[in-house]
Amino acid sequence: MRVIDRCNLTILGEPGCETLAHFLAEQQVEITASLPCYLEENVDKQRGDGVFQASLDGLRRLNTLGYGLPESGLILNLVYNPLGASLPPDQATLEQTYKEQLATRYGIVFNQLFTIANMPIHRFGSQLLSRNEFGNYMSLLKNSSKPRNLESVMCKTLISVGWQGQVFDCDFNQMLGLPLGGEPAGLIHLGELLDADFSGRPIRVADHCYGCTAGQGSGCGGALVQEATPQATTAIQQPVTDR
Repeated sequence: MRVIDRCNLTILGEPGCETLAHFLAEQQVEITASLPCYLEENVDKQRGDGVFQASLDGLRRLNTLGYGLPESGLILNLVYNPLGASLPPDQATLEQTYKEQLATRYGIVFNQLFTIANMPIHRFGSQLLSRNEFGNYMSLLKNSSKPRNLESVMCKTLISVGWQGQVFDCDFNQMLGLPLGGEPAGLIHLGELLDADFSGRPIRVADHCYGCTAGQGSGCGGALVQEATPQATTAIQQPVTDR
């Protein structure tokens, strides 16, 4: 079974979690970790002061264990998402830049970079509402949606499991507390589904799902189509003092 840990890099240095990275390596768990930029100013602007340095510490810890190194078998992928209400740029081009910058600046290596569109939910959704940009962003996602992306969206082949064992159709439904499609109200536990057949099972959808079908598409494996999109903007914005 392929198991992916959606890892918050900063957690690896928190008290009580010092052995987490070693545990993941022992279990051969694939790691997908968010790093929205290779520039400290941009990451801290988006995530908070000190997050970039804590993320670097986590990446160095994982590299020391073999994650991201050739032929180690320990997969370390990073995730980029835009700083604002735009679609991600071309994934392959940005991955090359990330690898060059992280290796040159910090000596850090990883396997792949995944570009994922910002979902109009939770904190980002609230930011859009406060700036009166929610409607425009939803229009961008809907107008950029491509039917071909429906063939390979992540919810058709993967399930998302919360830290307490509840199962969801995808990570974003998990964040919203939306139970599996076809299930009555209430969260379903992994222990109840170990022998279940998911073939043909309905998938719970809502408007935020346009985020996975817009442009190149988004999923646990990044872009669904490896090509640049007309809506893509500059990959990395330079540090700013006011936004």
